[in-house]
Amino acid sequence: MNAVVQAVAETRHLLSGNEAVARAVWEAGVKVAAAYPGTPSTEILENIALYPDVYSEWAVNEKVSIEVAIGASIMGARAFCAMKHVGMNVASDAFMTQTLAGVVGGLVIVVTDDVGLSSSQNEQDSRYWGRFGHMPILEPADSQEAYEMVKGAFALSEELNSPVIVRMTTRVCHVKAMVTVGERETHEPAGFEKDPARWVLTPAAARARIPWMFERDGKLREFAEASALNRIVEGGDRRVGFLTSGPAAMHVQEAFPDAPLFKLGFSCPAPIGRIRAFAGTVERLVVVEEGEPLLEQELKAAGIDCHGKDILPRMGEMGPDVLLPAVKPLLGEPWEAPVGHRRQSLFPRPPTMCVACPHLGPYFTLSRLRNVIISGDIGCYTLGAGHPWNALDTTISMGASMGVALGMDKGRGATDGKKAVVAVIGDSTFLHMGMQGLLDITYNRGNVTVLLLDNRAVGMTGGQDHAGTGRDIHGEEAPRVDFVKLVQALGVKPERTHVVDPYELPTLFKVLRQETKIEEPSVIITNQPCVLIDDYEKHQPYKVVDEACTGCGNCLDVGCPAIFVTRRDKAVKPSGKEVDLAFVRIETAACTGCNLCVETCAPDAIVHAAPTHSVKFQ
Repeated sequence: MNAVVQAVAETRHLLSGNEAVARAVWEAGVKVAAAYPGTPSTEILENIALYPDVYSEWAVNEKVSIEVAIGASIMGARAFCAMKHVGMNVASDAFMTQTLAGVVGGLVIVVTDDVGLSSSQNEQDSRYWGRFGHMPILEPADSQEAYEMVKGAFALSEELNSPVIVRMTTRVCHVKAMVTVGERETHEPAGFEKDPARWVLTPAAARARIPWMFERDGKLREFAEASALNRIVEGGDRRVGFLTSGPAAMHVQEAFPDAPLFKLGFSCPAPIGRIRAFAGTVERLVVVEEGEPLLEQELKAAGIDCHGKDILPRMGEMGPDVLLPAVKPLLGEPWEAPVGHRRQSLFPRPPTMCVACPHLGPYFTLSRLRNVIISGDIGCYTLGAGHPWNALDTTISMGASMGVALGMDKGRGATDGKKAVVAVIGDSTFLHMGMQGLLDITYNRGNVTVLLLDNRAVGMTGGQDHAGTGRDIHGEEAPRVDFVKLVQALGVKPERTHVVDPYELPTLFKVLRQETKIEEPSVIITNQPCVLIDDYEKHQPYKVVDEACTGCGNCLDVGCPAIFVTRRDKAVKPSGKEVDLAFVRIETAACTGCNLCVETCAPDAIVHAAPTHSVKFQ
């Protein structure tokens, strides 16, 4: 068990923001916590699951996770859910209604923004949800603040009768800092009280709640104006003052330690009165926002003069290297990068799949098919868009491969009439948002071949369990979805449903080619586990016999990172065509003996090597 789980009150621990949030949730007396994994929020639920007196679960998607938390709150229990920024889009249907209904037990939602897109398909600013949902937003700058704000957010939620969003960014989620912890509070559920006018939100009932919500807005503004979470850090150089929130406040203090700073912890609604007063104490006000110019626009609408995105970039983190060159000219101090302060030129390392990943075979096979349009999805298999496979044509959002593929089929013109449409999706993503898309394909008689890559894990976020793995968040046995029965229940004919070993390339190629020629929905399910989970079984590794290698490079097209080019050359074919040759070796210590490269090697130059690790033979 994690040491912090057993930590006694008033002790200090080095915690990431995500670990600090988990501790705060437990101390706040939360009874129910739910989430779907997504970087950078994943570790929050993983750590909450270590506390035995909190019910925790991986939900199948973010909408379900917030619904579980809402249900617990209605029963009077304190409830929590976490998600990354794009997950909030999925959860928003339930969320936007609950802001109108309010809460009984405190309901806190941590939304983590991936500022700079380290692992996301877009950059969103989740502060907008506060304006959209008429609810408070809290923004911690480090682990200690994340701990304190999450813990205090439950009482705030109950006092304001509103869910509370705690907006964090990757910088807070993953960076560690010292945190002084406390004790768990006792918070017994108040119990369910029937109140159809509140909980059954028919149009008439919802309409009646709107004046109440507007009244709450006024209360929220009073709280924001008075909140101790909004505080001024005094500075002697009043030529420029800064208004900011979250980790950007740390960057401002590092770049301009003598400047006055108004740091917002309770950032929605904005405390306009206090900001106006602060602006009057400095010559120029600069609003530093990681994301959209949300505050800047509000201030300008309120008649408060300020700088913001006119001098600062619209995306990415606002580190000192960004702030200094942008703000120094306002002070009449042109900025020059310090000598030796050159950005490191790192060798490019494009993301790729793991050695022996079970997705390598499907993408190698797809790259060999002609006249195919491939709709992809979110997950490890998104990497199939890269070299050497180049086997994805679109990737939009979680589960979108299905609907996009159907749209491609129905929207095709004469130039694409003879092309097959393939949708690629992973097991967890299919359960998250893909099932409805497949149902739409079968219901509307789409001509789409679905490749369901079941690797028994949420691979991209670290191998978490889900409803298709047979284990719950605690690693205990749980009912496991039968994908064959599921896709057939969604309308796929039994003869159009196939289960294939992704390491058997000839079989995979034959089934894919067969199904893409048949004009009706079909599903091909691959059945090998992620190489990073315990279910994966290694085999005897391989090596290349140098003398036998012809340099054809076919094995490189599999994309396995354990295969390296040792020498390049050129040759002229009998036809007179010049071809490139690539002679290779296999990193035997990394090889798991999956056999994919062997199947591509015509001269049989790849043979078993002596095992360098413990090997189990079937």
